[in-house]
Amino acid sequence: MTQISLPRTAGRAGLAATAAAFLAFGMAAPAAAEPAPYEGAVTGTYIGNAENGPKVHLDGGNAPTSLFKLELEDGTVLTTYCIDFRTNIVNKAKYVEDKWDNYPGKGDFAEPAKVHWILQNSYPNVSAEELGAAAGVEGLSKADALGGTQAAIWHFSNGMNLKNSGNSAAVKKVYEYLVGNAEDLPQTSEPDATLSITPGTAEGEAGSKVGAFVIETSAASVPVVLDAPEGVTLVDLETGEPVTAVENGDEVAFDVPADAAAGNASFSLETTAEVATGRLFKGENPDKPTQTLITAKGGETKVSASASASWTAKPEVPPTDEPSEPTEEPSEPTEEPSAPESPAPSESPSVPESPKPTPPADDRPSLPVTGGALAGLVAAGIAALGAGGGAIYLSRKRKAASTQE
Repeated sequence: MTQISLPRTAGRAGLAATAAAFLAFGMAAPAAAEPAPYEGAVTGTYIGNAENGPKVHLDGGNAPTSLFKLELEDGTVLTTYCIDFRTNIVNKAKYVEDKWDNYPGKGDFAEPAKVHWILQNSYPNVSAEELGAAAGVEGLSKADALGGTQAAIWHFSNGMNLKNSGNSAAVKKVYEYLVGNAEDLPQTSEPDATLSITPGTAEGEAGSKVGAFVIETSAASVPVVLDAPEGVTLVDLETGEPVTAVENGDEVAFDVPADAAAGNASFSLETTAEVATGRLFKGENPDKPTQTLITAKGGETKVSASASASWTAKPEVPPTDEPSEPTEEPSEPTEEPSAPESPAPSESPSVPESPKPTPPADDRPSLPVTGGALAGLVAAGIAALGAGGGAIYLSRKRKAASTQE
């Protein structure tokens, strides 16, 4: 049986009601954007079931259990479990390897590292006999080992719980053992991609390092094939040294000389690498949803990936005249010259102050009185002296006349 038959649940009814509400207002619910697979992702096709287990009864529905066969392009066949309880698998569906973060299923896949622990410590990576001994089940069959393992995976990928009724004692014990002992440790984090380059393209300018391409691979080392103009090299960003092979975690870039013309370059990687246990595979066509799968048992396969970069020429600096000799540093600023002192004004008879306000003083330094203005002042002084002398003469004359009488 290649499809899971599921009852309509309250959650699914709620989703249907929400969609109906959108349509009632003339609005369509927006579809979530599917993240593009990374460069170098392994692809394959679902070709049937490798093994079948019993139907398990969960609090969200009942479903048969199976190990699925995923055939890669070079003929390698992987065995996988389902991590998307509420989506049926589509016969001959095309799949592509991807990261845990890009899980497209209806569940939340909230604890993927615990799913990874289960895969490493249960059937088929651990034999039925070994799993039975760990779970306390004597004579555990492969079918019950598979059924208990799949139920435990659904617990962490879709939040499903095994019912107390309807399941065999063996399946229940395997489920409880795996759920109770699953650990979320650093060593059970997401396994390395078979081969990936991130990002696939980059842009820059001559005279700089173009790109910051991160390599991820399960292979020990992957040879580099470079296609670039003369003088352009692929270098390790940490050391700046040219590279001819890369390893997992390396970061590389194109080193483009400053005098290079605008152009482009690429590099490619090809090797045989292990598709690790715990790698996620999602349906290649987002318009035809199919169960999301995770590798139970990996296998070696041929993989390849490439990345490219382009750059613009460095702008030319327009020629200038011969540079002048650098000027000496400016000397310390000298004190500002003081304004010349005004000559002392000549004495003159006092005159009554004018009641009118005097105009604001002119900032310009006062100047000596000369020319016509000076002559006027002298004449005014003489007239004043004459008037004073006349007044004294008249006063004395009157006094003398008064004495004679």
